This record gives sequence, C-alpha cells and structure tokens, in this order.
Amino acid sequence: MALELRQNLKLSQQLVMTPQLQQAIKLLQLSRLELVETVNQELEDNPILELNQAEDESDRDEEGAPFPEKPGVETKENDFSEVRIEETPRNDIDWENYLGEYSSTPALPNMYETPAETPSYENFVANKTTLTEHLGWQLRMSKANEKENRIGAQIIGNLNSDGYLMATVEEISALEKVPVEQVEHVLSLVQELDPVGIAARDLKECLLIQLRHLGLADSLPAKIVANHLKDLENKNYLKIARHHKVTKETVFAAETIILNLDPRPGRAYAPDEPIYITPDVFVFKFGDDYMVVLNDDGLPKLKISQYFRDMLTAQNTLPAQTKEYVKGKMSSAMWLIRSIHQRQRTIYRVTESIMRFQRDFLDKGVEYLKPLVLRDVAEDVQMHESTISRVTTNKYVHTPQGLYELKFFFDSPVNRFFGESLASESVKKRIKQIIAAEDPHKPLSDQRIAEILRGANIDIARRTVAKYREMLSIAPSSKRKKHY
Repeated sequence: MALELRQNLKLSQQLVMTPQLQQAIKLLQLSRLELVETVNQELEDNPILELNQAEDESDRDEEGAPFPEKPGVETKENDFSEVRIEETPRNDIDWENYLGEYSSTPALPNMYETPAETPSYENFVANKTTLTEHLGWQLRMSKANEKENRIGAQIIGNLNSDGYLMATVEEISALEKVPVEQVEHVLSLVQELDPVGIAARDLKECLLIQLRHLGLADSLPAKIVANHLKDLENKNYLKIARHHKVTKETVFAAETIILNLDPRPGRAYAPDEPIYITPDVFVFKFGDDYMVVLNDDGLPKLKISQYFRDMLTAQNTLPAQTKEYVKGKMSSAMWLIRSIHQRQRTIYRVTESIMRFQRDFLDKGVEYLKPLVLRDVAEDVQMHESTISRVTTNKYVHTPQGLYELKFFFDSPVNRFFGESLASESVKKRIKQIIAAEDPHKPLSDQRIAEILRGANIDIARRTVAKYREMLSIAPSSKRKKHY
C-alpha cells in the first residue's frame, strides 16, 4: 500500500471564545465580593487602570457644574476689617485636671477624617473567647501537674465545635506515650470543667455528666438516658414506665428534666460570626409601581490613566516595544471597564424581568410566588438561559418582602385542580402554616396535610408533602406529638 501526502481545503464554522469573552463571562457570574477582589487585582496588575475618585458634589448643581454666585452680592478681599480677640487667661482653672481629662488620645474612630475610612464597628469589638482558650485557662488554674496539663491540652485540642471528643483515649495515649489509665484520669478532670458536659464521647455521656453535676446520678432521668435513650426519642413512654415500674406521668417529668439539658455544650463558645449580605440590587416601591436600582456602593469605579493617554497621543517618539505594551494594557483596561458596565446592565435587566413576573410576590408575599424557569426570563430579555443562570448565581436582591437570592424566584410548579400552578415555595409556606396551627396532642399526618391542601385546590401527593416537610426541617407527626 502506497503512502501519499495531500492538501485539502475545508470550510467549517466553530465557536471560538476569545480571552475578552471569557473574561466577560467570568465577571458575569462573580459575586459582589469576588468582583471587588478581581478589580483590585487588576488595579495592581494593570498600570493603565486608576480609581475614579468621585468629586464632592455638595457644591455642584444637577449637571455637575459649580453653583453660581448669588446675584447682587459681590465679595471683595478688603471688605472686612481684621477682627482681633483679646482674652486674658483665668487664674482659677485647674490646668492639671484639664490636661488629664481632655488631652488624652481620642477614640479610634475619631482619628479618621472621612466616614469611608472609618473601620466597621465589628473591628472594635473584643474577640470572643474560644472554647479552647476557656478550657485551657481552667485547666491551668487547676491542681494538675505539667504532664497532666500536656495531656489535657491534647484532649482540649481534639474537641469539635459542639464540645465532643473526636479522638479516642488510645490515640491520645499513643501520642503522648502515657498509659491509657492516665488519659482517662485527665479526661475526667476536663469533663468537670465549664461548660458542664464538655469532652464527652457521645450524647449519652454528655447528658450523664450534666445529670451527675445536678446531683441526679442515680435518678430516673439518668437511668432513662443510660438505657432508654432510643425509646425516649421514639416517645415509647409505656415501655420505659413498665421497665422501671413507674407511671407515665413520672416518665413525662423525667423527660422534662432531660429536655432541659444541653446536647451541645460547646456551642456557646463557637466562633461563628454573623455573615452580612450586601444586596446587588434594590427594589423600591413608589406608589403602585416598583423601581429596580443597582447597588454600586463599594464597587470600585475605574478609569483610564490620563498620564498614559497623553503618552500615546503625544508627538514624542516612544520605543516600539513600550508603545505596544501600553496599547495592550490600554485595550485590556477598556475591555474590563466595558465588561463591568455590561455586567451591571445585564443584572438590571434580568432583575427587572423577574420582578415583572413576580409582581404578586412583591405585593402580597411568598404565598403568591409564581413558578418560574430560566427560559421565561431568557425569552423576555432575549438572552441565553446560561447567561440568566450566571447572572442569578450568588446575586441578592432587597425587596419590600425581604432579602432574597435571585435563584429563589426560580421555582418548580405545583399543579392545581383548576387555575394557575403554584410555586413550590408557596406550598411549603402553607404546609408550615398548617403544622404551626395543629393540635400538639394530635399532630396532623402527611396524608391529612395532603388532604387539606387538596381541599384548598392544590394537587399534591403524600410523599411530596413528606419531602417538603423534611426540607423545612419539621419532624414527622409521631415525633411532634406531645403526650402531656
């Protein structure tokens, strides 16, 4: 078989994503915080970019021009004569107390000239004591020797955020090269520290430590925790009463004591800080209409450096390599600014479209949320569904009904026997309201809730009710029932 070399001409079409297009798509799906970080990084990498420092608009009119002088009023430099104020110091002032009271260093926020430079209030609040610091301080204040302090530090270091010991005594014994009995002794010392119930290996041990601290080590609640914790969870009171030869009312009283114990003693010292969400868009109501306003506060305003503009437009000759470098950076900077503006316009258009579809939600609340899919908004704003998906990722809108992620408004439909479909969030809200109004001694089953919803013109199955109830973190009827 002979081999030969040929040249063929083939015409085809293919989609090529330029680096600029990839950057625009990337900016579109970034969250607000990620966008600020990306812009700050570009400011460091690209010398052409500068922050556009806004001018003080307090002395300018609506068009940005300075306010004119008042007519008929002319100000001359020599119209006012010099005013001299002569004051003789008083002799009855206690200068020592004055200096001690008023010459101290001002509070930290007052050291900043503008409100924008002032750090947030959270930066001036003292750090919260962690569980490790709290337990370590108590252990050092106890009568433990140096070796016991070292073993105790290992135990404290292996506690999770709930206060449970995640390592076995054998592992700590091998790590510290000490007998297991000594680790058990130090563990018993740590379990006596505050908060009560700390360093337990499971829920049963945690509750028993707290009962022992209350002087109830041999009581019925301690026996129930030690032997019938699963029966208590399943509310099998009759079995517990028969085993301990007591009445059901006595078991109810013991359960009340157990329910008042803390199953997560370390949670009080968890370093969880509140997460503040800054919305990307605001929706305000003006009369009978709603207005969508982009939140540009905190977003860096970019501009092209005038120095490099003059460098390119000047008549002086620049080296070809320098000129090519400046042109490349200039093109990259202009594309970034256009991409950010396009991102903001796209977010505005998508949010405006969503609010048109969800007008009833804005007027009446979550119960009137309509089912919506990406295709509906994509056809309305004439964009691709993937673009809508990127725009609504990690973006938040503040509405008269509260703060929501844009993804929240895209919800699957639940059919009705007649009329338009409902959004699943509306059905979840109704299920929550039905369970909140039920008799705690006779809770409603999932089948009964489905029947109530069918009576309200909502076609829903029992398993769908069970799925929505689990998504709402609501226990089944057998565990919601109160016997006393």
